[in-house]
Amino acid sequence: MSSSTPSTANGTDSKTYKGDRSPCDPSRVLHVRKVPIEVSEAEVVSLGIPFGKVTNLLMLKGKNQAFIEMASEEAAITMVNYYTTATPHVRNQPVYIQYSNHRELKTDNLPNQGRAQAALQAVNAMHSGNMGLSGTATASDGGMMPGQSPVLRIIVENLYYPVSLEVLHQIFSKFGTVLKIITFTKNNQFQALLQYADPMNAHHAKMSLDGQNIYNGCCTLRVEFSKLTSLNVKYNNDKSRDFTRLDLPSGDGQPTMDPSMQTAFDLSPHHFCWNILGAPGIISSPYPGAAGFAPAIGFPQAGLSMQAMPGALGPLTIPSSAMTGRMTIHGMTPTTIHSVLLVSNLNPDSISPHELFILFGVYGDVHRVKILFNKKENALIQMADATQAQLAMSHLNGQRLYGKVIRVTISKHQTVQLPREGQEDQGLTKDFSGSPLHRFKKPGSKNFQNIFPPSATLHLSNIPPSTTDDFLKDLFASSGYTVKAFKFFQKDRKMALIQLGSVEEAIQALIVLHNHDLGENHHLRVSFSKSTI
Repeated sequence: MSSSTPSTANGTDSKTYKGDRSPCDPSRVLHVRKVPIEVSEAEVVSLGIPFGKVTNLLMLKGKNQAFIEMASEEAAITMVNYYTTATPHVRNQPVYIQYSNHRELKTDNLPNQGRAQAALQAVNAMHSGNMGLSGTATASDGGMMPGQSPVLRIIVENLYYPVSLEVLHQIFSKFGTVLKIITFTKNNQFQALLQYADPMNAHHAKMSLDGQNIYNGCCTLRVEFSKLTSLNVKYNNDKSRDFTRLDLPSGDGQPTMDPSMQTAFDLSPHHFCWNILGAPGIISSPYPGAAGFAPAIGFPQAGLSMQAMPGALGPLTIPSSAMTGRMTIHGMTPTTIHSVLLVSNLNPDSISPHELFILFGVYGDVHRVKILFNKKENALIQMADATQAQLAMSHLNGQRLYGKVIRVTISKHQTVQLPREGQEDQGLTKDFSGSPLHRFKKPGSKNFQNIFPPSATLHLSNIPPSTTDDFLKDLFASSGYTVKAFKFFQKDRKMALIQLGSVEEAIQALIVLHNHDLGENHHLRVSFSKSTI
């Protein structure tokens, strides 16, 4: 709309609504474009309700446009700020919101405004708590009771792959406007607090997502209502986000949540993201050397009927612009991404198939290892599946092993072939598919929750009761490693942490001492730790 239009919109001049696309000063009247013709007045009003009271509405269905008048300019600014970073969808279609040149809406004398006014009253009243959910849902049958919190507490179990704040936002925004998210680790579990604009959104999300897996066979969501009614986010970073406040600082490692919430933070800022429920990842791994796989496969692949839920906004997808320079594989199943890794720049004088089996076995079950006969600085490693191969590559590419920086990539081979009978091999090819040392064969194993990048601190477990700290420190020192610190777990002396001189030392110590016989029918279990001493 041109700058010459009046400051009051009354719907009598069709030219008034052609455009309205030039940058405007903030106004409590907002222009909504690309509105699907079948959308109801209540659905449009619901776009504004999370940010404050909506005082008027003008629908121009023939032009696929609408005008929303908020009670205050501050509410309108918050709404525009939010929808600038998270495009709203109505009936699975994106709509676009910006400031209007109009300062208020005058709709008293317009035809067909009865529906708009009825929708305004109904939606505002529901948000204020004067109306319950339609129907007869009660607490006993899982329905939402008055006063229910818009804040959800989310626990991710079987955390085989790290889950990022962005992934949670993509999943939960299908059920309504997500205002704030805080992520943290508590009791060795990845958790989050997520605040919706409306308790109804929280209710629908809880009913649909509780018990669902984010990724195939792991990262199970446990969703419950929080006792908190709102979240106070201090910083916008990879651990917390207030989507209504773009002006918040990043914090540079400061606590993200108000101390009054009494929640400890301990989340590693690594995002290794795979698509929802079994498809390859739509967000590329940030680890060096990790290829990004980006098919646009959404929730319905695993029977999560998002479309049927109120507020559900269609399949989870990422715009191609977000993946510039990454490889996109549309419509492929996980098995198309090979499970064989090519490891290069190995130290041929020090490495063996067994050692590669132990190291790569930290990130998945290794079935076969072949060190190439004519190029012994290279090896092929076949993992149990493609997701484990991607995970191992993400964590181990670029690590230093026996003095050499190794390179890990996905191989073009689909399997590792065993040598034919009588073929000279020098023991360079080994089949470990039946090994008792696989960490991930048991579904739901705690090992899925304890996958971390290589670090100088190792986690030791399965320690006999009679074993002393001096014995364990001597074990590592006598094997040639520098022991900087050691401590048993206070509540469980079957576990301990040991800090070595470097990450390279820790990698070599894990290879050498994992499954070491400690006597009393106990074999030492060694993993990388997320903690330091």
